[in-house]
Amino acid sequence: MDFRFDAEHERFRQEVRAFVAAELPAAWRSADAYNDREDAPPEAGEAARAFQRKLAGRGWLTLAWPKEHGGLGAGPVQQLVYNEEMSRLRAPAFGGTGPAMVGPTLMLHGTEEQRRRFLAPIARAEMTWCQGFSEPGAGSDLASLQTRAVADGDDFVLNGQKVWTSGAHRADWCIVLARTDPDAPKHRGISYFLMDMKSPGITIKPLPNMLNSAAFNEMFLDNVRIPRADLVGELHRGWYVATTTLDFERSGIQRIVFAETLLDDLIGWARERHSGAGRPADRALVRNRLAELRIEFAVGRLLAYRVAWMQGQGLVPNAEASVAKLYSTELQARFAAAAINLPGEAGALWRGSQRAALAGRFASYYLAAASYTIAAGTSEVQRNIIAQRGLGLPRG
Repeated sequence: MDFRFDAEHERFRQEVRAFVAAELPAAWRSADAYNDREDAPPEAGEAARAFQRKLAGRGWLTLAWPKEHGGLGAGPVQQLVYNEEMSRLRAPAFGGTGPAMVGPTLMLHGTEEQRRRFLAPIARAEMTWCQGFSEPGAGSDLASLQTRAVADGDDFVLNGQKVWTSGAHRADWCIVLARTDPDAPKHRGISYFLMDMKSPGITIKPLPNMLNSAAFNEMFLDNVRIPRADLVGELHRGWYVATTTLDFERSGIQRIVFAETLLDDLIGWARERHSGAGRPADRALVRNRLAELRIEFAVGRLLAYRVAWMQGQGLVPNAEASVAKLYSTELQARFAAAAINLPGEAGALWRGSQRAALAGRFASYYLAAASYTIAAGTSEVQRNIIAQRGLGLPRG
């Protein structure tokens, strides 16, 4: 079996590397400049946005979008190569929810007018989006959501609360789910809306996490009016539109590759001589653990490759995407534990401490990794998908 990429994909890989080397400031690519650091200075955010506009100018933010919708019509494998290289180079290269989730969903379920209004600004990196799905009582069991949308003339009026809404404090628009038929079975009474974040009645409150970052938010909706023109798909059938969005969210290689760059950092640290401890890599226990992790990451990369290959063959990698997601996020949790423990006490020190190993990056990564098996579908949800859709097992 030949696992190599063809010559065209390898040429594209080199093009991506050359572009990042020329256009992304070296300081951003340094080991301590992460894509989504909420404590980064304002100039870092502007640098990221400027870089994304350059990507948009080349059509790379919407690389796999069909040409008729402003994309380049690239196949899944070329998209994988792009995601792999950008993650490896730690570039702010994905444009967030808009290009990855909203645009593809509108192509499948949106009206012609919605596609005309939103696709081009998303492709040009002129419009940012957030996702208003989860609620205090509806996370993994998303269909239990209680936010209500009541028809009123040419509008719907929304009331309720959303939680864990990443980036809501900076977003221009939000994709939001609300219950429009409270008497229907829970999966069949939900509708899918596009909500202008400047609408009256929206209150955003930050939810600082363990890293003292405020990427998450609570979002309160108090008589927020959404025009009927911003309903996506059929009324009461928004659950099926939402599953399309979530399918886009769960595929990709970037989570594996970005973590593997941190493994490279850890291996580099182990090869260095440290005061009073010598070279950690001289100890067989350390070498064996790092080798095990390298093998596990290679497996994770191949699982992601399989998803892209299946998509390129016109197949639907439903269970396979869940296998890749489950494996990669569980691996990150194992890796984070190893990474913070191998340096000993210095591994647990925070950024800014003079004695922190690797500038304190693994202390923050360890805390962040606690959420990876929850976000984008919990490990338990992924196991259910694998069991039912991959193995054909009955519901319990």
